Amino acid sequence: MIQKDKGAWAWVPILYFTQGLPYVLVVTVSVIMYKNLGVSNEDIGLYTSLLYLPWVLKPFWSPIVDLFSTKRKWFLAMQLLIAIALFGVGLSIPSNMFFITTLACFWMAAFASATNDIASDGYYMLGLTEKKQSFFVGMRSTFYRLAMVTGEGLIVFGAGFLEEKYGDNTKAWSITMTATAFLMLVLTISNFFAAPKYESSDNITLDKPKGFFEVFISFFKKPQIGIALAFILTYRLGESQLVKMASPFLLDTPDKGGLGYSTKELGLLFGTIGVIALTVGGILGGILISRDGLKKWMLPMILSLNVPNIFYAILALTKTTNIVAVTTTVVLEKFGYGFGFAAFLMYLIYIANGNSKTSHYAIATGFMALGMMLPGMISGYIQNWLGYGGFFVWVVIAALPALFLLKYLQYPADFGKKETVSNE
Repeated sequence: MIQKDKGAWAWVPILYFTQGLPYVLVVTVSVIMYKNLGVSNEDIGLYTSLLYLPWVLKPFWSPIVDLFSTKRKWFLAMQLLIAIALFGVGLSIPSNMFFITTLACFWMAAFASATNDIASDGYYMLGLTEKKQSFFVGMRSTFYRLAMVTGEGLIVFGAGFLEEKYGDNTKAWSITMTATAFLMLVLTISNFFAAPKYESSDNITLDKPKGFFEVFISFFKKPQIGIALAFILTYRLGESQLVKMASPFLLDTPDKGGLGYSTKELGLLFGTIGVIALTVGGILGGILISRDGLKKWMLPMILSLNVPNIFYAILALTKTTNIVAVTTTVVLEKFGYGFGFAAFLMYLIYIANGNSKTSHYAIATGFMALGMMLPGMISGYIQNWLGYGGFFVWVVIAALPALFLLKYLQYPADFGKKETVSNE
């Protein structure tokens, strides 16, 4: 068996970049692509939100990843499958049934990506000592977010450049997704060479769950689990809808209530400036919780997640297209999301504490994904009903349930300090 921590500086960055890229492609870039290919907001909201389903359901097959083969073989196989699925998206875009066929390919990529998450996180915990797990958490998070920059920024910007060059959105996005599939293949090959074979037969056996159903039963027996799940489902009730309609709002023409921005401008705003703000917010949130504990920062972080959404409402109601106002809104919203999400992740870690921590964390993140999927599914219909102005006002109001539930949550005030939590 190879010694733990070996080569971590090489494989941690590549592995977590590869984990982040397919997620952002499936969840975010697909929205922009379909908008530019003429799909309605209702269909975008419904069908791209359904792509969250694999992350909702991944707790149900996470024990299978533990029971069979190694984590390394699992994530390499899933990454190769993602590359094939993205190649299918690129080939399907010019077809007459592009919406159905590309959705099917995105579904394949989504299931493979969710399984890749399980295997990658398991490999991270097996391949690193507890001390190094804590040390590399920051690098892991940073490269995951760099993947978001690549997806929302460089790839979208590239698609916008090709749209302008060819005057044909179909051709532009077909080339873009085919090139992205090739990038995913290169990353898979890189992981093959960078990731050592840490897993021996002994630690594979130790890592296997004791009982498939016992994992789920013990999770739902946790204290306050009903309130905890209600909080998890409503924490991002507003944000889950905003994230689906923010891109259509910026891309739609003024006569439809949008701001009329180009795909290139959207790529620059969301994928570079926006993700930088997101990263800064996330890092700052982690530092403050590590210093003071979760209790002190939970309320400020919930507010930071939701208050910036007011600025989207102002943009929509006033129809302001000023680049400074729009950029400021995107920066505040992304920073607030990164800052606020730090508290959410720490609460999920608290919920997962105890026996079967890895499986319980997967279940908790499954409910987190459900809280994103269901509101997102109806976001397009709500926007069509209320218009962009009314929709973003509703998004602001949607923050209230989580704020109400907050006073009923019970958790240690100092949870999250360095000496309290050492790793995910």
